[in-house]
Amino acid sequence: MKASDNQKDRQLKGASSRAVHGGVDRDKGFHSITTPIVQSATYSFKNTATLIEFLDKKVYGGELDREEYARYGNPSVWAVERRIADLEGADDAVVYPSGMSAVTSLLLTVLRPGTHIVMTDDCYRRTRQFCETTMKKFGVETSIVPMGDFDALESAMIRRKTRIIFTETPTNPYLRVADLPRLVEIAKEYRAMTLLDTTFATPVNLRPLEYGIDLVMHSATKYLAGHNDLLAGVIAGSAARIIGLKDARGIFGNVIDPHQAYLLERGMKTLAVRVRHQNDAALQVAQYLERHPKIERVHYPGLESHPDHDIAGAQMGGFGGVVSFEVVGDLESTGAFIDRLRIPFIAPSLGGTESLIEQPAYVSYYDLSSEERRAIGIRDNLVRFALGIEDAEDIIADLEQSLREVTPASSLARQT
Repeated sequence: MKASDNQKDRQLKGASSRAVHGGVDRDKGFHSITTPIVQSATYSFKNTATLIEFLDKKVYGGELDREEYARYGNPSVWAVERRIADLEGADDAVVYPSGMSAVTSLLLTVLRPGTHIVMTDDCYRRTRQFCETTMKKFGVETSIVPMGDFDALESAMIRRKTRIIFTETPTNPYLRVADLPRLVEIAKEYRAMTLLDTTFATPVNLRPLEYGIDLVMHSATKYLAGHNDLLAGVIAGSAARIIGLKDARGIFGNVIDPHQAYLLERGMKTLAVRVRHQNDAALQVAQYLERHPKIERVHYPGLESHPDHDIAGAQMGGFGGVVSFEVVGDLESTGAFIDRLRIPFIAPSLGGTESLIEQPAYVSYYDLSSEERRAIGIRDNLVRFALGIEDAEDIIADLEQSLREVTPASSLARQT
């Protein structure tokens, strides 16, 4: 469903204004400021003539303003899709019940046996696992290349076979930032599609489509929803690409329910306010940690010490709300440091109003040994801190009281 002419004429420029008003059709007829939850599985037609008119548009092309069955669409879902598309500067967007549902649906829709995908190594483990196991069963090969190594990326490309280049920016957990112009240049050379997961960035900090990226995706569970209370995923891009994904969603049946869509749209209204606060607080926390003698290393693109600091500064409007760092110590002492913290919850995920903290060695890689984790770049003393909207001074004070208990003796356990 396209945005109304009313919306197109407003030409809102600010991220906060678009987060509140973007994609809203004020002529929708509900006469309510918030989008209602349309809790219906099926939709009726006045008569056969209106049914035929609808089917003509659906089959032969035309702008639809209604739906027939909820597996194909719902007014509450359309509303949040329009808002996300507006924020991303996209023609359209398609929402799914989770971020993994979004990426797996796209790969299953676009790739066919004999094709090939190239993805970077520092990315969400489950995405990589899906590509290397499930997609392999369907005859799709995956090449993993080091993040930021464009020579390795080009060497992995196969003409007339590589269909997708997939990466995250910033990545999880080391917050590497992709050089988008370079990525797009290589993709065009090999006629491959670029798929970028910008969950950590949000459209407040980065709009990849403006750099020529083909499709952008988010785990909307995180910053877009922003309250740790729902699961959702989204892909945004050109109308031509999104229409195929929406058709496939109707076949796969992986639809988001209207109440979840309502909550997602409601959460998005404060997206820019939350993200800007998290940007500022995370930078202060990262700077504090980098100066602290009991922290070995901080991974945050807002710091000059980060390998992608210059790229992030050129492309991003803010550096995000996640700070990864390595505590002086080993697996157990790092866990004890986390246990002493009073503000963040020990939990996976990120992007909500409450701060969340995790030790990736436990949360994501517990099934691997220390040696296996180090082989893939996950150190036992690595911590990922996803800031909420608490005040930076309170978070820093909390870190300080816990770091006091990290004794110099633990430095003997430093990993090499």
